[in-house]
Amino acid sequence: MTLLTNLFAWTLAASVALASAGSSAPATGDAPVELRLGYFANVTHATAICGVEQGTFKTELGELATLKTFTFNAGPAAVEALLSGGLDATYIGPNPAINAYVKSKGKAVRVIAGATSGGAFLVVDPGVEKPEDLRGKKLASPQLGGTQDVALRAWLKGKGFKVELTGTSDVFVVPQENAQTLEQFRARNIAGGWVPEPWATRLVLEGGGKILVDERELWPQGQFVTTHLIVRTEFLEQHPDVVRALLRGHLAAEAALLAKPAEAQETVNAGIAKITGKRIGAEVIGGAWKNLQFTHDPLADTLVKSAKDAETIGLVKLEGVDVRGIYDLRLLNELLAGRGEPTIRTEAK
Repeated sequence: MTLLTNLFAWTLAASVALASAGSSAPATGDAPVELRLGYFANVTHATAICGVEQGTFKTELGELATLKTFTFNAGPAAVEALLSGGLDATYIGPNPAINAYVKSKGKAVRVIAGATSGGAFLVVDPGVEKPEDLRGKKLASPQLGGTQDVALRAWLKGKGFKVELTGTSDVFVVPQENAQTLEQFRARNIAGGWVPEPWATRLVLEGGGKILVDERELWPQGQFVTTHLIVRTEFLEQHPDVVRALLRGHLAAEAALLAKPAEAQETVNAGIAKITGKRIGAEVIGGAWKNLQFTHDPLADTLVKSAKDAETIGLVKLEGVDVRGIYDLRLLNELLAGRGEPTIRTEAK
């Protein structure tokens, strides 16, 4: 991202966090509700970008609500905006959503649909042949407590490394913006990073890196939740009709991604360029696209595993909270049933 874009992103996050929660209160008269939606400039958020750029969300919301969008670099900032009442819904990874749910004792947020599986890798310098070669080196993640940050720390711990949040570690995890990770990796100031697409492909093609870990290989059937759609519980309770319309737009955007991938890649690229000021190379977005699966199934079992990983490495204390309670798929399943499609269950398999 450019310096101006970075400044804008952080200013935006701050302004969202200070926004009045009352702006999404029940409307008076015929005035529409304002739906404030967050997402990231990542290919893993293609459903959100497509829905915004093609006007799918606005079409489905109709006169029910006006749409206002905000973009973020990583999940923790989006969660803070959500918890402060400055956002109503956001596309986000599992671990920041878990943190919001646990922090609010299971009250603040609900997952209402899945969006993306896959698309996260540990990309390293070609000289790194095996995990042990990482000892004493620095690896990047998008943000402390974010989904890739948790995945990286859990993987390192599983390999026997001491990885502390503060103090001495065998491998040092450096949370930073993805654009900075690419710059630092090119300069070889870091040995690599666990990043989402398109940054993983960019580290390979533009940074000369290689894939050490494809996260799909760590999960059964190669599926794990990378991005899902969450909403403030209060907003869901006050405006179920608006959330239902948002989900209609979500499913329509997903269908467009699956039906016309080449056209969808162009749409997503244009959307990313609006946020970052720069288009992604065709080879990069094409390569990234192959590593993703777009699905409205939130893959609940994988979120539960992510929550346990986050607790193991000291980033969250579940304290008996059943994280499966984060799911409210009633409206999604209502829409799926109406289309004659299978509904989704979140109970343990």
